[in-house]
Amino acid sequence: MARVAIVTGGTRGIGEAISLALQAQGRKVVAIYAGNDAAAAAFKAEHGIDVWKLDVSKFDACTEALAQIKAEIGPVEILVNNAGITRDATMGRLTRDMWDAVIDTNLGSCYNMCKLTFDDMRAAKFGRVVNVGSINGQAGQYGQVNYAASKSGIHGFTKALAQEGARFGITVNAIAPGYVDTEMVRAVPAEVLRKIVAKVPIGRLGHASDIARGVAFLTADDADFITGSTLSINGGQHMY
Repeated sequence: MARVAIVTGGTRGIGEAISLALQAQGRKVVAIYAGNDAAAAAFKAEHGIDVWKLDVSKFDACTEALAQIKAEIGPVEILVNNAGITRDATMGRLTRDMWDAVIDTNLGSCYNMCKLTFDDMRAAKFGRVVNVGSINGQAGQYGQVNYAASKSGIHGFTKALAQEGARFGITVNAIAPGYVDTEMVRAVPAEVLRKIVAKVPIGRLGHASDIARGVAFLTADDADFITGSTLSINGGQHMY
């Protein structure tokens, strides 16, 4: 029977590529999305992957959704925490609401989703968790105190949870993407983007498929001796 895999932020950009990579591995994928109904419907129609609308920053909503997914599809054995937002501003302009929104969505969702799936993974003696961090959680970034803190938190969260899961056959790893050619990055002014690419030794932005291959590797059934690790996929921009 196919293992059930959840990908948060799973219908667009990096998340879409991850969902497709896991589907290609034979997983039963559920792609979580926050609000773009049209994009989610088009994704489902094109790829035949179940979609689920959910605000992953809300614990009660996650509790209800995961109970339904378990009842209708099966217990989750693979979890990819990919959902993420930005609310960029320097500290002088950074409001508490901007801070909370990013921390709750990017980092809080990792707690919510792991908390609600970990017991079933432990009972099954199998689990694969991949949390999507960021190069900016490793190196920092001007004007992204909230985002960098959330992603850095993901890296620490991953290492701690990996120690809890190891004896139950649960691996917990992180991926730290560099700058990837997604809608979010394409919104950066062209001159700024040129400067970013100039700092990447490989000489290009990443592709969503580059990240998805890393996730597929870490979630494989036989990837059971890799846990607590952060896989940097950034074209050599930051060697950490």
